[in-house]
Amino acid sequence: MRDPGSELNKLREENLYRELKHGASATGRTFHSENLSLVNFSSNDYLGFGAHEDIKEAVTETTATFGVGSGSSRMLSGGTTPHLLIEKETANFFGKDSSLFFANGYGAALGTLGAILQKGDTVILDKLCHASLIDGSRLSGATVRTFPHNNIDRLRKILNSINGPDQKENRILIVTEGIFSMDGDSSPIKEIIKLKEQHQALLLLDEAHSFGIIGENGKGIAHKEKLIHGVDFLMTTFGKSAGAAGSVTVSSDTWIKLILNRARSFIYSTAPMPSQAAAALAGLKLIRGSVGEERRISLHRNIDQLCNELQTPKPQGAIIPLIIGDELETLKVSAKLRKRGILAPAIRYPTVAKGAARIRITISANHSENDIALLAQTIKPSLIST
Repeated sequence: MRDPGSELNKLREENLYRELKHGASATGRTFHSENLSLVNFSSNDYLGFGAHEDIKEAVTETTATFGVGSGSSRMLSGGTTPHLLIEKETANFFGKDSSLFFANGYGAALGTLGAILQKGDTVILDKLCHASLIDGSRLSGATVRTFPHNNIDRLRKILNSINGPDQKENRILIVTEGIFSMDGDSSPIKEIIKLKEQHQALLLLDEAHSFGIIGENGKGIAHKEKLIHGVDFLMTTFGKSAGAAGSVTVSSDTWIKLILNRARSFIYSTAPMPSQAAAALAGLKLIRGSVGEERRISLHRNIDQLCNELQTPKPQGAIIPLIIGDELETLKVSAKLRKRGILAPAIRYPTVAKGAARIRITISANHSENDIALLAQTIKPSLIST
């Protein structure tokens, strides 16, 4: 039998060992740990809503009314009015018939993909899709195919190879992301929709890192490109721009009813706390209102400042990867940044490919001009190499 200690030693030797970090206060633009106050450039709280009073108040009020735990699966008695409201409002926000609220994005991915796919179906993923989408595809029983990142020609060839007469009753699902979580770039959504329509396929788009910060009212890439009609399943999370927690899959009424009846991560889980659903709804209201628009302006101003100082192209989202390659060197850079007052952890395998380790910088609306200036001066190659 394998010795777990030996496995841990191997991880250390390969510079892939990880340890948890614990903050001593609410996370936001700063992270307080080990008597240090660090400027936080590793959070996905892009709009700085994680400690917003509206969200905290929603949690307090809902807890007073509904208590803390939901008590059971929503298929039994765990459903509450806040769960229903977040589903109604997200469906309306994204312009679809229905939505289903999950405890987190991982559960939404596993549940949704497992519900709509089965043996005989084919799921085609961009190679850089999030681990939850990869795992959900594998566990669904469908044949899993991948195409190189954003490679439309390769996607076309895969679709041509599987579109035979024996596939008439089987589903073909293309899976991609609005903004990719580790590279920060966007997918060629227009070309993907064109291909999926030609081949009578379906499309699942994960807008986790574009929801809240891109498009009118923060509706994401598909709405920005006016292509929401071509998206069959839209997924997003509330643990990033919305400053809360939970996730939804948004689709037609028929598809959501099927997912409700087949999603194992939904059926066999105790429902999220009612206060979590209320927090997600409060975050959604902030995103779609004037406060959200003000925060988006601040966020993009911060991104502009950093890109101007570094003389690099502006990304669509708020993620800027500094690809270093070697795992040990990336750890060293992260440690140097920490010494200079910046929290920006090393991202290594298996989160990214071996030899593609990086520092993943995420920008928030709450960062100040001085924060951005400090980051820009610190991550310039001449300083990182010292």
